[in-house]
Amino acid sequence: MAGNNEYGGFGGQMSANVDYGGQQPELGSSQLAPRSASASAPAAAGPVKDISTAEFMSEVIEASKQLPVLVDFWAPWCGPCRQLGPAIESAVAKAGGKVKLVKMNIDDHPEVAGQMGIQSIPAVVAFVGGQPKDAFMGAKPEGEIAKFIEKLVGPTGASELEDGLEVAAKLMSEKQYEQAGQLYSMLVQKNPESIEAMAGLGMAHFELDNIEAAKQIAETFDGHEDNPAVKALNSALELRAQAENLGDLAGLQALVEENPKNHQARFDLALALNAHGKREEAADQLLEIVARDRGWNEDGAREQLLKFFEAWGPIDEATLAARRRLSSLLFS
Repeated sequence: MAGNNEYGGFGGQMSANVDYGGQQPELGSSQLAPRSASASAPAAAGPVKDISTAEFMSEVIEASKQLPVLVDFWAPWCGPCRQLGPAIESAVAKAGGKVKLVKMNIDDHPEVAGQMGIQSIPAVVAFVGGQPKDAFMGAKPEGEIAKFIEKLVGPTGASELEDGLEVAAKLMSEKQYEQAGQLYSMLVQKNPESIEAMAGLGMAHFELDNIEAAKQIAETFDGHEDNPAVKALNSALELRAQAENLGDLAGLQALVEENPKNHQARFDLALALNAHGKREEAADQLLEIVARDRGWNEDGAREQLLKFFEAWGPIDEATLAARRRLSSLLFS
């Protein structure tokens, strides 16, 4: 995406000397450019990509001559692999483009792992200058992965990306969506690997009512659905879709006033209020249902409130206020 942002507009340690079991693997040189990466900037650390054996030479060997490349060997059935994924992706993103991450599914592409003698996964091998330089096995916490990366590239510290994301989040919380969107767009161009920056851009589009643009961005996150920023964007879009066929606010308010025990009408009113940006009032309606009948619709009001929190973000004033009131209701 660098230079061509389509969404713009605003276990133990492995040996450091890993060999290929006696000979260099015969790998193809064809390369499929990452969907979001600029073809004119091959040195940039693009978004995390699952690669094939045929792509190993271009995506790892050649690419590592420009910046370190981490290869995460994994498999869909591997529980520790799923634990490692979010941690290593976050650590790489926070390195600010100093290192690239690719993933290799050993079930689909076992040749490289076999020739490297990898017998346990997850296994992460760092390539520098076309050669394997260091490695680790097993699920590691993000802090340990950050130290591993620092051994390769030096101290990363608080990156420009992290600082930018913090400023953009503050702008979003202050409802300065246009400015936040411009900042997120800049961060995406400079850091195409950052899921948080891209998801933030999607949320800015959502809040500015550019729903189609937000949907297009949300569709790019295959395999990253558990990322909190991605969850927030997906939840916001889901809530918007839920509210589309609920009718007008005045009609729903009239139904609730006519019968305060009509929890379905109150629930629908909450969805409609949220769709109109009235977060505090939306939370009030769901909290009222919890107070009147906690078990209604299998605890549906509380569950919907949690979806609101996910879409609004953890530091939003409406989230913080409603969480306090919900806790008081549940534990008083």
